[in-house]
Amino acid sequence: MSQLKEKYQKEIRPQLKKEFGLENLLAVTELKKVVINVGLGEALEDKKLTAVISEELKMITGQQPKVNKARQSIAGFKLREGDTIGLSVILRRERMFDFVEKLFKIVLPRVRDFQGVSLKSFDGQGNYTLGLKEQTVFPEVDFEKVKRVKGMAITFVTNTREDKKTKRLLELLGVPFEKKKD
Repeated sequence: MSQLKEKYQKEIRPQLKKEFGLENLLAVTELKKVVINVGLGEALEDKKLTAVISEELKMITGQQPKVNKARQSIAGFKLREGDTIGLSVILRRERMFDFVEKLFKIVLPRVRDFQGVSLKSFDGQGNYTLGLKEQTVFPEVDFEKVKRVKGMAITFVTNTREDKKTKRLLELLGVPFEKKKD
C-alpha cells in the first residue's frame, strides 16, 4: 500500500469526518480517480507523434493510454472524423495514489518558477483540474529523446459536489496551493 493511501485512511479521513461534522465515515470526501489528458492537434500532420507521446504517457502513468478520435469532421481545423486528437489515462486505486504522491512530492517542485497551483481550477462540481505545460518535468521522461514538448491536464475527481471539501482534501493530501496575494 502506498504511503499516501495509508495516510489518507489513518489520518486524513478521520480528520475530514471531524472537520465537516459527518456521522458516517463513508460520507467523507475521497479521491475516486485521476484523469490525465493530452491533446494531439499536431498529430494530424505527424502520424508518428501519437506513438511517441503515447509511449511517454505510458512511462509516466504505468498504464496504456486510450486514443481519443474525432467524432465529426470540422473543415476549418482540417479535421476528419476518426482522426486521432488526444490521449487519456484514467488512474484508480493504487496507481492513482502512487501517481498523486509522485506528482506532489517530485514533479511539481521540478516545475520552473513554481508558485503553487491555482485556486481557480475547481469546476463547481467538486473536481479539480491542474495543467502542466510540459511532460519533461516527470523523471521518467528522458529530455534528450523528447521530440515535441506537450502539455497535459490532470483532473482529480472526487465523490463530493462541494469545492470546499475537495480543496480541504487536496490540501491534506499535499497539494501546494498558491498563496493569496494581499
